[in-house]
Amino acid sequence: MSSQATTLNETNETTPAVFTSNKRMWIILSLLAVYIIWGTTYLGIRYALESFPPYLLMGIRFVVAGVILFVFLLARGSAMPTLKQWRSAAIVGILLLVGGMGSVALAEEMSLSSGLAAALVAATPLWAMIFSMIWRNFPTRTDWIGVLIGLGGVAILTLEGNLQANPVGVGLVIFATMSWALGSVWSKRLEMPTGAMSNAAEMLVGGSILVIVGLLRGERIVEAPTVNALLAMIYLITLGSLVTLTAYSYLLKNVSPALATSYSFVNPAIALLLGVWLGGEVLTGSALIALPVILVGVGVVLRGQGRKAGSH
Repeated sequence: MSSQATTLNETNETTPAVFTSNKRMWIILSLLAVYIIWGTTYLGIRYALESFPPYLLMGIRFVVAGVILFVFLLARGSAMPTLKQWRSAAIVGILLLVGGMGSVALAEEMSLSSGLAAALVAATPLWAMIFSMIWRNFPTRTDWIGVLIGLGGVAILTLEGNLQANPVGVGLVIFATMSWALGSVWSKRLEMPTGAMSNAAEMLVGGSILVIVGLLRGERIVEAPTVNALLAMIYLITLGSLVTLTAYSYLLKNVSPALATSYSFVNPAIALLLGVWLGGEVLTGSALIALPVILVGVGVVLRGQGRKAGSH
């Protein structure tokens, strides 16, 4: 996906209309990927935790995905990352995958519902905008308005009776959102491997550290995984990692932090609707109010991004 954007960028002077059209298409497809697929991974993690302990679950997920992508890219002639690029990928991989994904999996193992976990992650755009100010990248007023509306919708969503919390689990997810947001913003200032190789390097390093942390915590896979857990793991490796992390990396390079992280507004709604569809949960009035509020928040951020693009 990133190589497509690079090729189009080289021809920007001769075919600006084609470039703009294709870039908009990739942005929309990438947003749909992180909006929908990441919204389903919370339930996937819940199923996978039937047989895999949290850090080993995430470590295996990202190591396997990273190896697949790394070998594929090398076979296509991609350059091996330099030592400095590996170091940058390690920083981002630790923040995104160990601090972010690992903490969410641990919180869900502690009986934090997948719906509430997804709802708490909605704070990510707010943290991303705060961290971006460290590098003097100040969000627009439209970004702030859209994020606050989206957070308001998620706050209403947490009134759902099925979203049960525990303090430690909530604290872990809040830490995960901060770690993920910092990694997302910092990645734009580091010398990363080119194209999709950055995703492969992040998953290899971050996944390896997750495995080490899991083993140090005494995590072990003591019996053969269930069918549901294996299917969930395959889903998390393919769509939940290879597809979505590539899409997210593309968004980080091409849109504002507020829009790139706006998936976290939509994910709680997806997670909740999956609970209704697969888990027999019932939507109450709070959810019916929250969902359109969330969509308004995303729409405001999208509108702000469109104005910003049009001004260039």
